[in-house]
Amino acid sequence: MTDVPFADRFAGFCAAVVRVLPFGLSRLVAPSFLGFVIINGFTFGVDLGLLTVFHGSFGWPVWLAISVSYVLAFGLSFVLNRALNFRSHAPVGRQAVLYVVAIGVNYATFLLGVGAGLAALGMEYHLSRLIAGACEGVFMYSVMRWVVFAKREEPAFSA
Repeated sequence: MTDVPFADRFAGFCAAVVRVLPFGLSRLVAPSFLGFVIINGFTFGVDLGLLTVFHGSFGWPVWLAISVSYVLAFGLSFVLNRALNFRSHAPVGRQAVLYVVAIGVNYATFLLGVGAGLAALGMEYHLSRLIAGACEGVFMYSVMRWVVFAKREEPAFSA
């Protein structure tokens, strides 16, 4: 039996699941979207768990608990999406810079704007984070697929 790298098995699993989606969804859903949902569903759970520990157990202010749990979870998301989902072998430096810019925009807009904003208006902080998470999911998948991990064409060799 040949050893198939985990990243290839993950990609194969996502492609196989997408192929059998009903109602013509297999033509609309990219395997990388399913991979993103799986990975970011996991890292979102890490985010919520850390938020609960930092705010609920340690008593940190909501804005600080959201910020620290967000940074830790999105660092994990970057590593897992790069290795398993988008299987990128491009230099990590440029991707990391683009990702930091994207999470900065995402953080200000969705986490603080929507998440902390709704909590400040009186919504329970877990619910406000779930709503913000739905918004950020659409944004982050789009940015990761078409900007951060976009396939770049090799420059043409000219003599």
